[in-house]
Amino acid sequence: MTIGHEYLFARPDIAMEQLPDGAVILRSRTPLRAFANRAGDWLVHWARVAPDRVFLAERPGGETSKDWTRVTYAQALARVEALATWMIGARLSAARPLAILSDNGVDHALLALAAMHMGSPCAPISQAYSLLSKDHAKLRAVIGLLTPGAIFAPSLASFGAAIHAVADLHDGAVIVGDNDTRGMANAVALADARARRDVEAVNRAFLATGPDTIAKFLFTSGSTGEPKGVINTQRMLCASQESKAQIWPFVETTPPVILDWLPWSHTFGGNHNFNMVLRNGGTLYIDGGKPAPGAFGRTLANLRDTSSTIHFNVPRGLDLLVEELRKDAALARHVLSSLRVIFYAGAALPQNIWDALLGMSRDIAGHPVALVSSWGSTETAPLASDCHFQADRAGNIGVPAPGVELKLVPNAGKREIRVRSPFVMPGYWKRDDLTRKAFDVDGFYIIGDAVRMADANDPNKGLFFDGRVAEDFKLMSGTWVSVGALRVKAIEMLAPIASDVVITGHDEEEIGLLVFANVPACRALAELPDDAPARVALDHPTVVDRARAGLRALKALGGGSSTYATRALLMEEPPSVDAGEITDKGYVNQRAVLARRAEFVATLRALGERTLTL
Repeated sequence: MTIGHEYLFARPDIAMEQLPDGAVILRSRTPLRAFANRAGDWLVHWARVAPDRVFLAERPGGETSKDWTRVTYAQALARVEALATWMIGARLSAARPLAILSDNGVDHALLALAAMHMGSPCAPISQAYSLLSKDHAKLRAVIGLLTPGAIFAPSLASFGAAIHAVADLHDGAVIVGDNDTRGMANAVALADARARRDVEAVNRAFLATGPDTIAKFLFTSGSTGEPKGVINTQRMLCASQESKAQIWPFVETTPPVILDWLPWSHTFGGNHNFNMVLRNGGTLYIDGGKPAPGAFGRTLANLRDTSSTIHFNVPRGLDLLVEELRKDAALARHVLSSLRVIFYAGAALPQNIWDALLGMSRDIAGHPVALVSSWGSTETAPLASDCHFQADRAGNIGVPAPGVELKLVPNAGKREIRVRSPFVMPGYWKRDDLTRKAFDVDGFYIIGDAVRMADANDPNKGLFFDGRVAEDFKLMSGTWVSVGALRVKAIEMLAPIASDVVITGHDEEEIGLLVFANVPACRALAELPDDAPARVALDHPTVVDRARAGLRALKALGGGSSTYATRALLMEEPPSVDAGEITDKGYVNQRAVLARRAEFVATLRALGERTLTL
């Protein structure tokens, strides 16, 4: 059956206003509908209307487990009320919120919902700060800012070092997911925290919350300093999802079923995806895999065992998925036949991946699955613009959603984009100085991104992301380099050996590339064993020749010296979490990498022995 995109999406209707100073205001003519007072209203509704429908499911044993642990809406509400009972007794509040150190999981979800239900914010913290960090500096900064009344960790065996690293920064209890509290005086077993349920007390606390209640503290990646705590109110979460339902009306008639790995410590996974399922009575299968070496196999196992209506991912995840679907026709039929929408965000999608997904869906499902994106940030909860139409090519981030005003401000030859909306944060927690700098005189949030209109005369055709204003730079010729656009082209031309690239050439004659190598792909290209040293693979003549060919192809696309690189260096060390080189969603921070790897930049400049040149 062919599914028309007009069934899926509302038609854009955008007004454009030209201001005297050269700025442009874009807004939807569709008014934002009335929205819920609190996200917990959705849980209460579905527990009453569809009590036996599965809300959450996970595989505790990962890809080796054949069974899913499932939680219905009625079960979820009962557990939330029990946990909220404990939290009321523990005096959780905005001043003493719940900090969550774990990755995605049923326990994580129910604890977060319980905190919001009784009026305390939850603060999901990147698991990398606990398990991958060597000095726990970012975790200490976050916990010191929050002073939590409780901290959740799945186990003391895995998270003990992180818990001890922040013990002097709070007086709260540590809730332990596996119930093994031995060796820690302030530890509470999760089973004990949900042992008693006082529905009357919980309902009183629940009804005392409202749109202005703080629901979450979400932390930015902290690539240029300590992580900032973004205040997310109930208004932000509820208004954002109401707007989304207006432009994706199919989610209200067909409750979404999704398999998702995107971390709840980030707004894409935790606000956009999780709340879409909850608001619309859908089912969320929690994916224990991710688009990374050694972890994507778990995602493939889960894909074989579920049938999603929407697939959310970042470009790297879609790249890996395309590779697997090409190799496995049965998997491709299974995945694509149930999908209505493939949605990407987090970074721009290379055109070759876009073309492959549309082509495969047309061949296998009989129609092209809608392939769309949107744009926003942690500070916008995250919806700001949405491509609720099938664009002609990759990169279109859509139009302002109902309830959103976008201001496009001339800045260094580009259009800097700013946002005003009920979805926008009131500010950063305990950082009034940063809050003041975050808004312009008209109350628009200053995000630092640039965009360009797909059609200068028709705002309904959408916007294209045009890089970060702060990332762009000039060559010695005075020509501006658009880092965002060049990065996407370079990754595409250097496929499959590049996982990501960083653009160099500030105040130089020519552009260079620091390439985060896809080491497994380089080994395969060189026909080396899986355990071959990374450096051997990157220096292999076949890989070097492929990199040179990629640079030539980039130049052949046409344009001046600001549109291609003349040199590249393949790096075997992946981007560092501790150094702020990469965020949870896999976006590489250009400035952080250039600062930390200054010697590699110098190597490029000096044409060192491992530099590849045209």
